[in-house]
Amino acid sequence: MNLTLHVWRQKNSQSEGRFVTYQAKNIIPDMSFLEMLDVVNQELIMNGEEPIAFEHDCREGICGSCGIVINGYPHGGHRGTTACQLHMRHFKDGDTITIEPWRARAFPVMKDLIVDRSAFDRIIQAGGFISANTGVAQDANAILVPKQNADAAMDAAACIGCGACVAACPNASAMLFTAAKIAHLGLLPQGQPERHTRVVRMVEQMDKEGFGGCTNIGECAAACPKVIPLDVIARMNRDLLVAKIKGAN
Repeated sequence: MNLTLHVWRQKNSQSEGRFVTYQAKNIIPDMSFLEMLDVVNQELIMNGEEPIAFEHDCREGICGSCGIVINGYPHGGHRGTTACQLHMRHFKDGDTITIEPWRARAFPVMKDLIVDRSAFDRIIQAGGFISANTGVAQDANAILVPKQNADAAMDAAACIGCGACVAACPNASAMLFTAAKIAHLGLLPQGQPERHTRVVRMVEQMDKEGFGGCTNIGECAAACPKVIPLDVIARMNRDLLVAKIKGAN
């Protein structure tokens, strides 16, 4: 396939960015989207031009670093799919593809398609640690967890922190990400001692980072490559209300 790419190029967070047009030639349909960008970059390097900067790591859909906006949709808009697992067979010969970084005040562009997502790290850090006894590990069956809670906690823990929820939200809200991290421990016995202080501190840090508020549009869940449900936001709001009533901080 031969494709036309409109790619966002930006030297750093202080400089102005712009779209630059490139031709992607002889692209094999079985290539992943990132492999297609590798082919384009190889040609740019051979021509003495600077390659397109984009972030990647595992290329297996489990690390979340590959986040980019493709034709207006985070990760390309295919449900449950990261950009690195998006294959070129979803496009047609002659297509024009627009590629951008995440757009959010809390995710400043570092270069081209790479954004600084350290705000997510600070939200997690604000949650602190869990109280856990040291020494010999308990038997696996010593603390019983209802299957419904275990399944819901596992679903929430699937969040890879890619930021697609923020990029998809018109308000650039991080509610789905924050709620998923809170729900993961909030559903398990190990997370109960700090349950209410955790939700207060993480929500406060989320607001401090400059993310927008949630208006229940639902774009976050639709764009999430791990299909995190909106239920986690409702659970977080309930925990936050209880924490405020109890005066947790």
